[in-house]
Parts: sequence; C-alpha cells; structure tokens
Amino acid sequence: MKKTLTLFTIILTLLVLASCQENNDNILRVGMDLSYPPFETVDEQNVPEGISVDIAMAFGEFIGKEVEIVNTDFASIIPALQSGEIDIAIASMSITDARRLEVDFSNPYFYFKIISLVNKDFAVLNNLTEDSTVEDLLAIEGARYTGIASQVSTTIPESYGKTVTQATDLGTAVESVAQGTADILLMSANPVVDGYRANPNETMVIWDSFVSSPIGMATKKGNLELIEYANDFITTFNEFNGLYETLAAKWDSVLLENLGRFGLSFYINE
Repeated sequence: MKKTLTLFTIILTLLVLASCQENNDNILRVGMDLSYPPFETVDEQNVPEGISVDIAMAFGEFIGKEVEIVNTDFASIIPALQSGEIDIAIASMSITDARRLEVDFSNPYFYFKIISLVNKDFAVLNNLTEDSTVEDLLAIEGARYTGIASQVSTTIPESYGKTVTQATDLGTAVESVAQGTADILLMSANPVVDGYRANPNETMVIWDSFVSSPIGMATKKGNLELIEYANDFITTFNEFNGLYETLAAKWDSVLLENLGRFGLSFYINE
C-alpha cells in the first residue's frame, strides 16, 4: 500500500510539473522599459500601456500565447534575453550591427528619425526654418554641435567631420542649446520636441532626419522560430484594418500632442 501511494505521489508530481511547464510554454514574456511614453509606459493604475504594449498583445494573439509584459531597464534588455528572463524584446530597439552580434532581430516595423534641436538665434542668423534640410545644417561653417558620449547625438555629427562638445546628459545638452553655448543637438523626435517645449522662445525643431533608424523585435541568438513568427506578424501590419491602422486610430492624437506635427506615419515611413 505504501509503495502504491509513493508511486501515485510521483505520478501526481510529474503531472503537476508537466502542467506548469505547459502553462509556462503558453506565456510570452515581452521585455520593454516602461519609461518612454507613448511607446512604453504605464497608466494611472501602473498597468503597462503604450504603442509597444499594444504590439506585444497583438503578437501574443497572433501566435496564440498569453503575454506577460516584463518591465526591464533598457540597458538590461539584451542581458535579459541572453539569460532567458524574457523571450522577446518589443522595446523601440534600433537594429544595429553591434546589437546583431548579441541578439537576433526581426525585420523593421518602425523607423525612428534623428532630428535636430537648434538654437533660435542661430536659426535666424542662418535663415533656417522647421523645413530646412540636413544639407542646410551641414553647410553652415562653424556650427557648434553638442551631444552625449557614444550616442547618435555625438557619433552622427562626428561622421560628417563636425566637432562635438560632449554633455554629461540630455538635460545639459538641451540647456546648452537653449542658452546658446551650442547651436545644434541631434536626437530622436520625442526628446527633441520635449527640449523645444521646455524652451520654446530659445530653440526650434528642424524635422528633416539625419538618420532613419530601423526598429525591430529582438530575441536570444538562435531563436529563429520566434523571429520567423515575428516577421510573419510584421507582414500583416500594412493589411486593410491591420495593426498600423489600428494603432494610428488609437494613438495618433497622442502622438500629435507629443510631437505637435506628425502621427504614427512619422514612424512607419523610412
């Protein structure tokens, strides 16, 4: 009788473990840093929301899995993928050669533009407007660029032979443009517009982009099955009533409020 109970206990334990494994297999753990509205953020009840959250939920539905959003500091997302803490990153992550060495990427689904915050006096002196071009900026001799070490704000101007004075952080870089100790700061759209809104009388946005940075989903190296699912999912975005239309209907007003000029189309078109 004791042996029978022991055998029954072992079988029951194995069934429970198998059930737990099955449940875990049906959960897609999606990593993102919930500090970047309106793409990755939380609502008043601290529930994840945003454009990337909606994409993650739609992807889970596409592959038939329940989605768990895992709030992960952006710098820790790739280590979290490598350690298996998360299955996929849907986190506004640019596809770069350096990152490709560490993780696998899907095809791009967004393109983040690198645009310019310029000092308004500098803009007036050089006949610049919001619709001026990158070529107009690059043609100005002696323009003073500011940027942050190892970020696009520094590396892009340097690639054009420009000297960049490095700031310790974004706030300092924006302040230097506003105060006129620097003329130009290159960043993605949201921080540039935020910098302008904080200093509307001292700065101006120039919308022509230096770079259109492709954004992809990322997985641990070798997880080709999940990447294939992601690519199949991304191909549906442009369909009639596809995700681009759904996201635009929900988020365009927020994006227009944030950017003051463009909706989701700003991020879709390369």
